[in-house]
Amino acid sequence: MSDGFLHESFHGVDWGVATADAIAAPPPPPPERAGHFRQWTDDIRQLVGVTPDTHRTVAGWPLLQPDGPDSWDRTALDRCDRELDSLLELGLRPCLTLFDRSLPPWLEGRGGWLERDTAEHFAAYAAELGRRYGDRVTRWITSTDLAGPTLADHVAGMYTPGRGIGRAGLPAVHHILLANGLATRALRAAGAGGRIGTTVTLVGGYAATEDPFDRLALDRLLSWTNRLFLDPLLLGEHMVTEDDVSPIEDTGCVRPGDLDVIATPQDLLGLSWHTPFRVTAPENLARALPADKCQSRLNEVNRLLVGLGFAIVPFDEVETTAYGWPILPEGLADAVADLHDLYGDLLPPLSVVDNGMGDLDLVDETGHSDDDRRRSLLRARLSWLGRVIERGVDVCGYEYWSVLDNLEAKFRYTRLYAMAVPDHEPPPRPPMPSDWLQAGAFAGTAAPGPAAGLTLVPNGPPGQRV
Repeated sequence: MSDGFLHESFHGVDWGVATADAIAAPPPPPPERAGHFRQWTDDIRQLVGVTPDTHRTVAGWPLLQPDGPDSWDRTALDRCDRELDSLLELGLRPCLTLFDRSLPPWLEGRGGWLERDTAEHFAAYAAELGRRYGDRVTRWITSTDLAGPTLADHVAGMYTPGRGIGRAGLPAVHHILLANGLATRALRAAGAGGRIGTTVTLVGGYAATEDPFDRLALDRLLSWTNRLFLDPLLLGEHMVTEDDVSPIEDTGCVRPGDLDVIATPQDLLGLSWHTPFRVTAPENLARALPADKCQSRLNEVNRLLVGLGFAIVPFDEVETTAYGWPILPEGLADAVADLHDLYGDLLPPLSVVDNGMGDLDLVDETGHSDDDRRRSLLRARLSWLGRVIERGVDVCGYEYWSVLDNLEAKFRYTRLYAMAVPDHEPPPRPPMPSDWLQAGAFAGTAAPGPAAGLTLVPNGPPGQRV
C-alpha cells in the first residue's frame, strides 16, 4: 500500500531511473543494473503509489564522435535510434544526457574543458543530436555533473593524479558553463522537443558547532560548490568571495557576452545528491576531529580545503554507507531548502537525482538485500523533501541513479577522501536514530500528515527543528 502523505506531496513529479550506460555502446546493459532498476521501481510503487516511467541514459559523446568533430560513427548513431525506439515501445519516456564525465579523446588531448573551443564543439554535438532525436527525447540533460570534470578534476586533481592545477584550472568551470548555455540554445534552434536543463552536484551541510567561525566556514563551502556554478547560471555573474574577489573572472577567461549565454534560461535544474557535510573552520579542526577517527584520510581531503577557509569532519555517532557517507535522511531537504532561501524564484523547477545512498552492503543478518531498511531510509528522505515541496519549492522530478555507475571513481574517492571510514576495522553500525521515524515530518503517525509549525533550520545541526 502506498503512503498517502508521500503521494499527495509529490503530485505531478516525474519519477524515473538514470544510468551512465551509453546508448551508443553495444548492448546489453549489465543484468545487475537492471536489477537495481527493478528494485527502485518497486520501492517507489510501494511508497508513492506510482510507477517510474522516465528512463535517462547517456548518449556517449566519445563513441559518437571518436576521431574529430566530423567523425560521426554511423553504427553508434543507429544504436541510439534503436534504443530510443525500444524505450518508447516499453511505454517509457526517454531522457538523454549529452555528457557524462568523459570527453572524446581528440578533445581531451587538446586540453579538454581548459580550452574554450570545447564549449563550441559541445554545442555543435548537441545540435546534431537534437536534430536526430528531438522528436523522441522528453528531457535533455546537458551534463551529468558540472563540478566533477572541472572543479574536482582540473582544480583539485581528485580523479587523475597530476591534473589538479589549483585556481589556474578555474577556466574549466567557465567553459563547461558556457557549453551548457550554448548547447541549450543549439537544442532549441534544432527544434528539439522536451525540457532542457543541466545537473549540479547539490552540496549541503551543517556547522560542526555553534561557533560563528564554523558557520562562516560552512558558507565558504557552499560558495565554492553551489554558488560557483549557480550564481552564473541563475544570476548571470560569477561567484564573488567575501573579499570581493571573483576567482573565475580573475583568470581572464571571461569574454563579453559569455555570462548572457551562461544564464540562458533552463527548463529544469538537476540536483545530484550524495551526502551532507559537517564543516568547521580550519582553526577549529583539532577540536572538532576526534583523535581516533580516520585522521590520515581527513588530512588528505582537508589539505585541499583549508586554503579556502573550511574543513570537513565526521558526524558524531552517525551511521555511514560503504563509502563513508553519513546517513542523514533530512540532509537532502535541508540542502534544497537552503538553496531556495538563496535563490528563491530564480530557481527553475528542480529534478532531484538520488544516488541511492551509494551503499553496496545494505543487507540484513542473513546476507540478503535489506528491503525494509532500504525503503525506510528512502521513505524518510522523501518525507523530509515532501515538507519542502509543501512550502513552495518546485520539484518536478525525482530519479534514482544506479549505485553501480562510476564505481572506480567512487572507490578511489572513498580510499582517499572518505569522511567517516576509520583506518581500522569499523565497530558495529549504530542503529538508525529513532527520531528519524518519530520526529519532525513523521510526528506520531505511520503515514505522516502535515506537521504544523515545522520549519527547516538552514545550516543548523542535523535534525534540528523549531
